[in-house]
Order: sequence, then C-alpha cells, then structure tokens
Amino acid sequence: MRKGSPLLMYTFSVSLCPSTFSNAAPCNTNFTLPGGYIETPQQARSWYNTDVDCTYTVTVYMGYGVEIQVNSSQDLGGGEPSVLANESILLKGLVVRSWSNQISIHFRSRQTQSSSLLLRYQAFVLSCNFPDRPAYGDVSVTSLHAGGEAYFYCFNGYQLQGPSTLTCRNATTPYWSGKVPRCLVACGGMVKNATLGRIVSPGFPGNYSNNLTCHWVLEAPEGQRLHVHFEKVALAEDDDRFLIKNGNHIDSPILYDSYEVEYLPNEGIVSSARPLFVEFTTDGFGTNTGVAIRYEAFAAGHCYEPFVKYGNFTTTDSTYTVGTVVEFTCDPGYTLEQGSVIIECMDPSNPQWNETEPACRAVCSGEITDSAGVVLSPNWPEAYDKGQDCIWGIHVEEDKRIMLDIQVLHMGKNDLLTFYDGDDLTAKILGQYSGSRPRFKLYTSMADVTIQFQSDPATNIYGYNNGFVVHFFEVPRNDTCPELPEISNGWKTTSHPDLVHGTVVTYQCYPGFEVVGTEMLMCQWDLTWSGDLPSCERVLSCPDPGTVEHSRRVMSGPRLIVGSTVQYICNKGYSLSGNSLLSCYHRDSTGPKWSEKLPKCIQSSSLFVCLFLLSFVLFSLFYNVSFCLKKVVG
Repeated sequence: MRKGSPLLMYTFSVSLCPSTFSNAAPCNTNFTLPGGYIETPQQARSWYNTDVDCTYTVTVYMGYGVEIQVNSSQDLGGGEPSVLANESILLKGLVVRSWSNQISIHFRSRQTQSSSLLLRYQAFVLSCNFPDRPAYGDVSVTSLHAGGEAYFYCFNGYQLQGPSTLTCRNATTPYWSGKVPRCLVACGGMVKNATLGRIVSPGFPGNYSNNLTCHWVLEAPEGQRLHVHFEKVALAEDDDRFLIKNGNHIDSPILYDSYEVEYLPNEGIVSSARPLFVEFTTDGFGTNTGVAIRYEAFAAGHCYEPFVKYGNFTTTDSTYTVGTVVEFTCDPGYTLEQGSVIIECMDPSNPQWNETEPACRAVCSGEITDSAGVVLSPNWPEAYDKGQDCIWGIHVEEDKRIMLDIQVLHMGKNDLLTFYDGDDLTAKILGQYSGSRPRFKLYTSMADVTIQFQSDPATNIYGYNNGFVVHFFEVPRNDTCPELPEISNGWKTTSHPDLVHGTVVTYQCYPGFEVVGTEMLMCQWDLTWSGDLPSCERVLSCPDPGTVEHSRRVMSGPRLIVGSTVQYICNKGYSLSGNSLLSCYHRDSTGPKWSEKLPKCIQSSSLFVCLFLLSFVLFSLFYNVSFCLKKVVG
C-alpha cells in the first residue's frame, strides 16, 4: 500500500478483531434491517491526525445470509483503497457473501486526508449444501432451502443403512437433519412377496471377504414362480461356493451349483413353486468379485420378464402372455452377442420364450459410422483382459470433424490408449495415454479417427470401472472459416476449395451493377473473415468522366445521374479538340455511359504551327505532282 493512503480492512466473520490503535475514534454500529447502506466516517478537519477504528455488524433473520457490495470509494490521498475481505481483495462492484446470518466489517484508517467508502448490504436466503450421493444409490432433493427434503434410495441388491429422508433445518447456518445414509449389502435375508429384485454378495462389485456364510430365502406371491438371471458369478478357486435350491430350506434340491457348472446358464433357472433358497459361502483364503443375480416372479400362463444387462427391450405386452414379442437393444458402446434379438412367448400349456435373451458386451474393436456414440474398453465396466490389441474406426461425413470426450481413463501404467487423426494407424497421433487422467477432450482435423487400445500381456487389471469411456460427436470443421453466401446480381470466386486460413473470396457484379463494400474477403488466423459481406447494387449514374487539363467543367447538377451533362471550357490560349458537351444516357444492360469521349484542350500557338506544317505538306505535294506532270508531257 502506498505511503499516506488509508488502511481499510474488512474482515467478514462473526467474531470481531480487537483494535490495536491508540486515540481511535469510536464508531461501532449494529444493523438489523434486511438491506441498507454503510458509509465509513468521512474525517473532518477536527479529526486531523486521528486514527479511526470502526466495526459494523449486520444481523438478519436466521436462515438468511448477508451480501456486501462496494458501491463507491473516495480516497483524496490518491488511488483505490485496499480492502481485505475473507483474505481476498474486494474491489468496487465485487461482492462478498456470509455463510451465516451475521457479518462484521472492520474499518481502520491512519490518514490525515479525507476518505470514505460506501457499502451496500442486503439479506439473501441461505441454503443447505447438496447432500452427497451414497455409493450404489442416489438422492433426490425437493429444495436446498430450510424445510427442503432429501430422499435417499439404494440400487437393487443394496439396503439403506440410515435415514431415508433428511430435512434442511433453519439455523444460523442451515444444515441437514442427519448424516447421509449408506447403501450396503446384507449377508442373507428373507424376501417375501418377491416380485422383482437383485441379490449381490457382500462387497460387490468389489471383492467379498473371507469366512462368509450367507443364506437368502425368496418367496414369490401366491400362485407365482421365480425366474433367476445370472449377471455375475466370479469365485476364488478354493472352497468358495454359490448354490440356488428349489425350495425354502438348506436341504432343498439344487438347481444351480458353482462346483458343478463351468458356464452360467444363459436361460437362467426357474423354480417349481413359490420359494428359492440361495446360499453363498467363502473360506479363509482367496477372494474375488462374487455374485450378482436378478430375480423376477411370473404367474401361470405367462412368460417371465426378460432381462438384458447393459441394454433394454420393447414388448408387445407388458404382462408377457403367450404370443408376446420382445425386441432387444444395447446401450451405447455395447454390442449384442449370443441369443436372439427378437424372442416370442410360446406354448400355452407351459409358456416359455422360444429363444434365450441376448447379451450386451463391450467388445474389442469395431467400425462405427454413427454421428455420435460411445467407445468402451473391453468388458466395461468390468476389467479388461491382459494382452489385448483392439482397434476402433470412427467415420463421419467428409465435411465434418469429430470431438472426442474422454470421460473415464483409468488403466494400468503399462497399458496404452492411442488416438490417430485419420482412418488408419499411419495417421498423425492426436494423443497417447497410459495410467489415469481426469476428463479431457480431443478434436480431429479429419473426418475419421482411429482408436487403438493395447493392454500389457504380463499384468492383470482387477475391479470395476478400470478402463476407459470415450464419447464422440460429429461437429462442424474447426479449421475453416464459415461458408460465405452468394450475393444477388453477382457471383463469387474462391481461391481454395476448402475455406482454410488464407483463402480469398472475390465478389463480382453483373453488368449494370457495382460492388458496394469490400470485394475481396480473406480467411484470417482466427477463422473469421476480414470484412463484411458486400452487395451488388444497380448503377444509376455515370462514372465521373474526369477533368481535362487546361480547362474547367460545368455540371448540370451535383450528381451524374442519367440525363445530366458535363461541359468542358478550355482556358484562354487553348482550343478545344473534340466535343465539349458530354451527356449521361442509359440504353442497354451495361449501365449508364457518356455520349462522347473526353475532349482535349490544345494550346493555340501549337495549333497555328500544326496548320502551317499541314499547309506546307500540302503545298509540297501539289508542287511535286505538277513537276512530274510537266516531265511526262514534255
């Protein structure tokens, strides 16, 4: 701060800073209105060499905060006053907001000259922070202000631990009425009237722990049975085991046993009655991702509800009676594999689907011609395999470009993801990445991009959400100027077929019209044109014929419109050669023109010499002819 200027400190807090000034003039004030102005004291002459130490406190209703804005400042000592607000510089026009219903402003000044500062304050409604979303669940909020509620829920297979609803409470600083709940997996349980749901092993999609024994009993509504879809079964190669039994107790007949089955049944399994018994046990050694199954109840005379992970389907009948047709699609980035795209519920005596549901998987490699889409690492969101070499080609319209939005990039340090600016691996590299990076974007200079993923053959990657997620979009070219339109009564020529930097566009007009504006536009470095678009306007007057040396001209009017005249009068001592009067006329499509060529003014003495020489030449010619005739006659 410059010597002689005031020390203006604004500390916004509930607690006040003690003054260390001597001979300070007291000026502490409390404000309780919802809005108003605060003016620091303007020192009078009687305050000469007097220090000022003031504290202004603004208190508003609970649930409201205080907003402070600098409206004006005066410092006759020179320069803008320095203001410290929450450890940041507050200049004129900027705003500081409190986190509670009270704010303090501390003003100190050591100065012999007059200074003042005008602040405006007003109350505003405080709010709770947006609550955290629980892992494996979500939250919806009615309002962040006092009285608003936040509702929490868990995804299928997880149970809410904690309150399902929190309320934003009014206070000096608004707060939520409790802690954010968690979504956890229960090790076992009883599910009555089981219509649609999911069972996952503890810790899923992370690894389960050792020495678990979990039992679930599912019971469908009266008169219905249960069908089970297998999403995931990944167990350690020890004594870990997963069983599903056709009944409601541990001794019921086995429908599925991970010991006995190497591959998961694509069609799932069906109970013969209402209940199913599910058992999951682990030993004290290895661990793995675990188990995820989906169950749905269905009534007699109906097929069970189909399911496709990472996809969706449409149906002709939501109750899945005999004759219902279902068609499957995959989420962006996934490809349909195995099973059938279309299935039908058949056999009235024992309704069942005529084909197994397909599977949607993120595959290694592919050619894509969509204008927007997603490229996923193989098996996403599950871990990709080691030793993979995958190539994807993305192609859009020739005059377009591609924007790549890399939303997730979490790979092994020896794995490689490369983007090529073209349709093969010989193109220029846009970027090459390994390990982890936050979200970023890339833009191509071509209508094609090639993505190559290579995983380390010696290293395995475990766990969910390890890999990459790349969204792509067709976008306009970002290396050319925008297309220029044609103009009426004229045409344009372009120096380059693509409007890249340096391209010149020249506009010309048809006969009878003239260019108004700049006829040549250039594409600049910032991909903008060097001027505005010209126009062709009809020519309504003759061009200025110009001046004649050694003369003056007389115009019939200020403008050279059709019908106007221009008369040239030679100066004294000069004689006119040509027509002295020019008329502007318009008879064809070429536009107005002058009736005569521009005359000349020739010096009179020069004219005499010219006439003398002409007479001499004529005389000599006559004499020579006469002499020749006499010779002939003689």
